[in-house]
Amino acid sequence: MYSEEDLLPISALQHLIFCERQCALIHIEQAWAENLFTAEGRIMHERVHDEDHARRGAVRIEYSMSLRSLRLGLIGKADVVEFHRKEVPTESGAMEWTPFPVEYKRGKPKKNNSDKVQLCAQALCLEEMLEVEVLEGALFYGKRRRRENVPFDESLRNQTEETTLRLHTLIRSGQTPKPVYTKRCDSCSLAGICLPKTLGKRTSVKRYLIGAMKES
Repeated sequence: MYSEEDLLPISALQHLIFCERQCALIHIEQAWAENLFTAEGRIMHERVHDEDHARRGAVRIEYSMSLRSLRLGLIGKADVVEFHRKEVPTESGAMEWTPFPVEYKRGKPKKNNSDKVQLCAQALCLEEMLEVEVLEGALFYGKRRRRENVPFDESLRNQTEETTLRLHTLIRSGQTPKPVYTKRCDSCSLAGICLPKTLGKRTSVKRYLIGAMKES
């Protein structure tokens, strides 16, 4: 179990899967910069969080719901948590409500599992907080304008817990990994701070000089 002081943002899981250096720049060095992509995403989230709660038939909707897991050491907010009413009441006659987290993203589904891991982490927080099983949730992508249901199977749960451990290890180390330029760097809002092409070249020159000295 983690203490309150050790809790890390759920959103950092997505940063870590995208790029360890980006994650460290944001969550260790407290660096941040915005570009078109992050601005669009921020505006989408602000629109979702403008509401408080609602009810539509057998579905209760909570917006910007606070989440926490002391077991995983995570804290954050869910864009939307729908509570779906079960058709059959419990033995006591009370109705049961099943949580269904929904995360909003500006673009389209990613090739990696970063969005799914972030959503699964929200589900694991809900399970710990409410002592219920959360079997699935959904990702809503702005470009497609529709939901993609995400089952929280064993594989995704394991990846989420492993990523959480990696995140805590990185943050505890206090070390920012060196840059390695890839195509994904071009879409990163921190490219001007990270300088992957410039610093990456310096690293290559250093290795070259070390190699040349060894040969001589």
